[in-house]
Amino acid sequence: MNKLHGKVAVVTGASKGIGASIAEHLAAEGALVVVNYANGKAGADAVVARINQQGGKAVAIQADVSQLQDIRRLFSETENLYKRLDILVNNAGVYEFLPLEAITPEHIQKHFDLNVAGLLLTTKEAVKLMGPGGSIVNIGSIVGPWPAPQASTYSASKAAVDAITVSLSQELGPRNIRVNSLDPGMVETDGLRAAGLHEGAFRDKMERETPLGRVGQPDDIALAATFLASDDARWINGQVIVASGGKRG
Repeated sequence: MNKLHGKVAVVTGASKGIGASIAEHLAAEGALVVVNYANGKAGADAVVARINQQGGKAVAIQADVSQLQDIRRLFSETENLYKRLDILVNNAGVYEFLPLEAITPEHIQKHFDLNVAGLLLTTKEAVKLMGPGGSIVNIGSIVGPWPAPQASTYSASKAAVDAITVSLSQELGPRNIRVNSLDPGMVETDGLRAAGLHEGAFRDKMERETPLGRVGQPDDIALAATFLASDDARWINGQVIVASGGKRG
């Protein structure tokens, strides 16, 4: 425990689901956590309350990380609070599955503004506060390396995340800042339930195709992200780690 004692972490898109679980796990290991959210203030406040009730330390900061001015404000406020940053988890993202005939320029722009440009610009601002030993964890998706049907835009944006990870790991490595991707398979989140994919034939199919025999839970991803953020992973850099229970494609 406390492998992240005193470290400062920003988790984007942390008001629910995978991001919320990552924020809570980082805090449980002693990190001072900034719980970022775009619209889900109530969810972010609930994450902060759970962390503080467990003896951790967290604050919520609103910022839409598809908007440069919001990104700059997020890290300005982080600097004012903590003077530095040790861990960035780029979790904020959007996904909409559409067949080719339904794709519009707006659909494409929405994905790339947040999943790609937002991630890059968030990282650009974050590293200004990072010293040696910093860790960046980019949350990709299994559909990056193994694209899914009716997910051409989302798959392309998540493939870009993995490419960015490898590129930045080489660029930031000489500064002793590590960059890795964590690519989840199917994870049971609020978004999955809202889409109606948490039960029925689709879920049954995913469970049959997953060697470990179940879909993922947010904690499964959070534990891996916490490892990558910690000094236990100090020799891991530029890697794309698929967290899918063994499912490939």
